[in-house]
Amino acid sequence: MDKERQTLEQWIENAQNIVFFGGAGVSTESGIPDFRSVDGLYNQKYPWPPEEILSRDFFFSNTEEFYRFYRDKLIVHAKPNPAHLRLARLEKQGKLLAVITQNIDGLHTAAGSKRVYELHGSIWRNHCLSCGRSMPLEELEQTAGVPRCPACGGLVKPDVVLYGESLDSQVLAGAISALRRADLLIVGGTSLAVYPAAGLLQYYQGGRLVVINRDATPADSWADLVIRNPIGRVLGEAADG
Repeated sequence: MDKERQTLEQWIENAQNIVFFGGAGVSTESGIPDFRSVDGLYNQKYPWPPEEILSRDFFFSNTEEFYRFYRDKLIVHAKPNPAHLRLARLEKQGKLLAVITQNIDGLHTAAGSKRVYELHGSIWRNHCLSCGRSMPLEELEQTAGVPRCPACGGLVKPDVVLYGESLDSQVLAGAISALRRADLLIVGGTSLAVYPAAGLLQYYQGGRLVVINRDATPADSWADLVIRNPIGRVLGEAADG
């Protein structure tokens, strides 16, 4: 283990309230493409830009096309990688206070983490806009075209935050509370380019900040430790000693 990872492990050992703030780079090692990578959604050709398709206005005005794209590109079944698993173990050990994620794939929960603040929602949850009935992903996948509520026939919407929608206030409040209580913040697999999510880091008032990301981020200049490696490699190898 190199010096950077040794330092990280020592800080993890000494910390009592760790918060992990992650983005798409946490999921790429599970085979889920990053939106902005060479093969990501923003570099693929569709009749509309992904930002437009994944907007609230498009969902209501062109629902069938929305769901064609959503089923094809956003519903992904993958397995947690070493980063997800390590974070779940740290929570079980009583050291990790919470995971704050910009991802919608549910992999932190699948790995066993209990306190997960999903800023942008989750593909695993859907609900009827008319009667509020929940529709789990397994049920939605059994439908074709635009999914309708079996109880009332209403339109079903994924519980993901679309462009033009606000973040959930309860999720935000939980994430902010965790950041304010943290004594070690690990930021991993995110360029911190997506707002308002990235702006949450201003609420961290604790001790050390660690940034683990392939590329530079705005937080590098005030981080106590910056590691230029994939998050799964860093936490996975650290977990194995």
